[in-house]
Amino acid sequence: MNDGSFFGFEGYHIALGAVGATIILAYWLPRFFSNREPAASGLLILIGMLAFAVVPGLPKIPDPRSNALPWELVAELTVIVALFATGLRIDDLSSLSRWGPTIRLLAITMPLTIFAIALLGYSWAGMTVAGAILLGAVLAPTDPVLAGDVQVGPPLEGNEHPVRFALTTEAAINDGLAFPFVYLGLLVAAEGFAPGTWGLEWIGRDILWRIAVGAAMGAAGGWALGQILFVLPRRAPLADTASGVVALAGVLLCYGTTELVEGYGFIAVAVTGLTVRRVEADHQFHRRLHDFTEAIEHALTAVLLVALGAVLPALLSQLSLASAAIAVALVFLIRPLTGWIALAGSPLKGREHWVVAAYGVRGIGSIYYLAYAAGKVEFWDKEQLWALVGFTILLSTLVHGFTAGMAVGNLQAHGDPDQR
Repeated sequence: MNDGSFFGFEGYHIALGAVGATIILAYWLPRFFSNREPAASGLLILIGMLAFAVVPGLPKIPDPRSNALPWELVAELTVIVALFATGLRIDDLSSLSRWGPTIRLLAITMPLTIFAIALLGYSWAGMTVAGAILLGAVLAPTDPVLAGDVQVGPPLEGNEHPVRFALTTEAAINDGLAFPFVYLGLLVAAEGFAPGTWGLEWIGRDILWRIAVGAAMGAAGGWALGQILFVLPRRAPLADTASGVVALAGVLLCYGTTELVEGYGFIAVAVTGLTVRRVEADHQFHRRLHDFTEAIEHALTAVLLVALGAVLPALLSQLSLASAAIAVALVFLIRPLTGWIALAGSPLKGREHWVVAAYGVRGIGSIYYLAYAAGKVEFWDKEQLWALVGFTILLSTLVHGFTAGMAVGNLQAHGDPDQR
């Protein structure tokens, strides 16, 4: 009641109403066309853009180009929760051969994608070498947050078709594996492109040490959390009565301590989810924990995507034709082509091969990586980077969101085995 009247209008309360209405509409409208929720992520961005353009009195959302920290923190927490939930989803680790397509995607598709995007950023968009490397690192990993429609089902449900398994495990791991290339971009920005001066340090510290520590901390943390939840005390295990918040607290503990010892926390929390899932594998608490973390993940994602929609018009004002072409090339050419190359000779054949190659969703992880890098070094082409990343996320969420669930569903509908 700033003006002394009974009916006062606070921007904060208007924003709560606008965000709430946007999220409801984004999840409700697709129901008129499908019994899935294929377009929710893209619609969250578009309706958020519309709401903040037409609803009067809404407060300004922090611009990530000048204030990246809020974006970094919210995106980081969202990815942490999503990676742990992704690890929990995997029911069957009995066959190492199932990991073949995943290993190919990580070892071949991801480096090729980073190289291709960096090359296009440097040659087409005129970015600096550091900015181009960072762009490749930011856009190369697939997103565990927005790829739920093509991932395996919740714990104890099965639905682990080889295509779903490959896309799920790729998203669970490649977020952490992108970090060495983010650090490479930061090194080049700070010290110049002189690998002879920092190359061995980068390989030893940012690749070997941080990946190994992340995996080890995740395995140890997952084992310890499993003992606390399911084993000790044996007569009254915590999992029988605990809410998911206890396990989530353990995940945050694992992530924080991994980062303190200079490991990759994203790798740690994904491994934590995989490890916890192996303890008392048939216990119903795994499903309750997954549903709890998924609810948090969806809530954080929805708010973040609405906020992205609010700032997207400002970001896209700096989008050049060359940058837009890079985003289109990534979604329609680079990812499908590099995925097809990596999967040649794998057990995935025909449509399975092409679906895995094509459906690498970009999203929240890209926001985090760019916001993180922006807080470390001042990049000359920062505005161009944000414009390109914002446009890529919008394009990917719309294209993949509308089609991915249907594409994967059709594989199973045409008789491909549901391998549990």
